[in-house]
Amino acid sequence: MHLTSNGFPLFLTFDLDAETMWTARDPDYAKRPILMSQGAYGWKVGTDRVLNLLARYGLKTTFFIPGIIIDQRPELIERILEAGHELAHHSYTHSWILNLTHEQEREEMEKGFETIKRVSGRAPRGWRSPAAELSDISMQLMLDYGFDYSSNFFDDDSPYIHSVDGKQTKLVELPFRWVLDDAPFFQYSIVLPGRTMQAPSAVLEAWKAEFDVLYAEKRMMMVGMHPEMIGQPSRIGVLEGLIKHALEHGDVWMGRCDEMVEDMRPRLTGAAA
Repeated sequence: MHLTSNGFPLFLTFDLDAETMWTARDPDYAKRPILMSQGAYGWKVGTDRVLNLLARYGLKTTFFIPGIIIDQRPELIERILEAGHELAHHSYTHSWILNLTHEQEREEMEKGFETIKRVSGRAPRGWRSPAAELSDISMQLMLDYGFDYSSNFFDDDSPYIHSVDGKQTKLVELPFRWVLDDAPFFQYSIVLPGRTMQAPSAVLEAWKAEFDVLYAEKRMMMVGMHPEMIGQPSRIGVLEGLIKHALEHGDVWMGRCDEMVEDMRPRLTGAAA
């Protein structure tokens, strides 16, 4: 089954967590300016480097951004929107869901939702959890807010329609895996888990190998990146290398998650029926 009308779906997505990558773990980290400066690199330098690269290749993609970063950096968000990219929901403060009460989780969802709606003029269509966790109410919250897609689960290499409480929904899952996230390769901080710093060439090798198998199997590829990491000088070449590798194939669609999901949903719905 061809998932989209425009070829193999390659999703290039960016989680602009910035300082919330630290403060979501411990609010007191906000008092440590050097830690905060590592997050600030994402909005001061990294995102524009990513935007410039995407513009050179004429690509429109999706940025998952916590609402608090949207509120704090309106000029940057305006540049993202003016370039034609999608703003998707990534909570409000990036707080770990498993540390929240149900009421706090609903507040995070509502505040982030309204922030994106205010700055973009439309409700967000997709949601990605902070720190790759869900609670027992997260799926229902996505349905209550009318999301078209989720990008949270690690259980497949192809998109699928979610069933919730035994009922088929319209919610499309765009699954990914840690090997397709830049953080396990590049996240380095004295207070964060991981503390890895691998050669960009190793990451590009892994992503190209993933692409080749997924492309041959006619599945999909979801890559999750962070501008504070992939936007660094030695690492932006990994993204460009993947783009060039994909363009060597004539039927690859690199685009916005919302538009690609809208195109593939009829095929997925028919297969799930």
